[in-house]
Amino acid sequence: MAGKGGEKLAIDGGPKAFAGRTGVGQPKVGVEDFLAIAERFQFSPPALERLRAAVSDADLPAGGPHLGRYYGSASPSKGEQFEGLAREVFQVKHAFPCSSGTGALHAAFVAAGVGPGTEVICPALGFAATAMAVVLAGGVPVFCDVDESLHLDPAKLEGCVTPRTVAIAPTHHWGGVTDMAPVLALARRRGLKVVEDCAQAPGATYRGRPVGSIGDLGCFSISCYKIIGGGEGGMVVSNDAGLFERACQLAEGGGLWRNPRFAPPRHPGELFVGTNYRLSELESAINVVQLRKLEGVVSRHRQVSRRICGQLADFAEVTPQKLNDREGVIGYMLRFFPATCELSACIVKALQAEGIGAGTRGSAHDPDWHMARDMFPIVLKPGSTAGGSVWDDPRYRQRGGQVSYAPEQWPVAVDLFGREVSIGFDQWWNDDDCDRVAAGINKVLSAYCTKRAAKGNW
Repeated sequence: MAGKGGEKLAIDGGPKAFAGRTGVGQPKVGVEDFLAIAERFQFSPPALERLRAAVSDADLPAGGPHLGRYYGSASPSKGEQFEGLAREVFQVKHAFPCSSGTGALHAAFVAAGVGPGTEVICPALGFAATAMAVVLAGGVPVFCDVDESLHLDPAKLEGCVTPRTVAIAPTHHWGGVTDMAPVLALARRRGLKVVEDCAQAPGATYRGRPVGSIGDLGCFSISCYKIIGGGEGGMVVSNDAGLFERACQLAEGGGLWRNPRFAPPRHPGELFVGTNYRLSELESAINVVQLRKLEGVVSRHRQVSRRICGQLADFAEVTPQKLNDREGVIGYMLRFFPATCELSACIVKALQAEGIGAGTRGSAHDPDWHMARDMFPIVLKPGSTAGGSVWDDPRYRQRGGQVSYAPEQWPVAVDLFGREVSIGFDQWWNDDDCDRVAAGINKVLSAYCTKRAAKGNW
């Protein structure tokens, strides 16, 4: 068929009206973007100039690289590599990389059924992001006191359960682990989900199982603030396909994780509104490398910790942190509790004089969002808008919800948080470094405390 002007249409064998671009374009993402990343890696100016001289936009694929997970990413994408490696490392069936640990928690709580009118039990010690993610999901956090492990006290857990409770969020923090067996036993008995917050303990284990694989869902922070991670990043994992699907629904744009992605619901309740916590290819590329380092990082920390702690003596006025799994903790920090805050301050000052990095807070410490008492976005019960507080939601009130937040409810957490002395361990210390640090700790504690004949219980 010919057009009205007599020309034969291309569909019928005629010439194409537009056979291709003749204008010369530039890639959307090019060498300057690459150098901006190199600059962020803090290469020196001479090194940056050498990089600039070595590459040009002509070396890039047509159109330049695509730094999102889909539509043009290399196959398998770095995101796919990251989640595949996470399944292997954390021994789970499902893993989804998120833009942050907080995003992973939000997705996990939604997956676990947290919403208006519900409550989640969180430890009174652990970063505020855990409780804030509960609120983001529409629920109300309830804080449970800790024991001398600085983790959630299973003996006090039952008293925190109400008809509104839908989940427990044990936090494995500061390289340690929660005593998960009694937590799981109670959760199964009461029909509650368990969401593990593993942000500060990736690589730790409990009775031989990696944290994050023990409860119903596990959440990680793979970021520059943790023992692995180069920027921002997180991960939600699960062995339950249904719960994982719900977590992806929230984290991956309300259903974009599916194939075909724009299809109608395949079963009732599958689709609901979600957001975008998907991790970029740039962060995934770095975190693939970082996650591969985890085994070595944990192994070195444990070696250092065991060498130092094996040499520490027993002192009457000092209680070492309780370890819920001595073999499973990472050991990047030593924590112990002198009898008084005044004694803690003296010990820390003396340790610092010996060249050993140590810290303590004291009873009147500045606000710290690792302590429930100071988590003002939670304990003041604010809403992001007028009338938008989850604590005042009629659906919560109608179910009898009325939680209070008072330090008197968490006496152990308040006491230990003020008295604790913490000493950071360096994974790169050699045996001589460890021996000198151990000798320095014994030297200081011997000067201020009563040494006992018994072997240390560190």
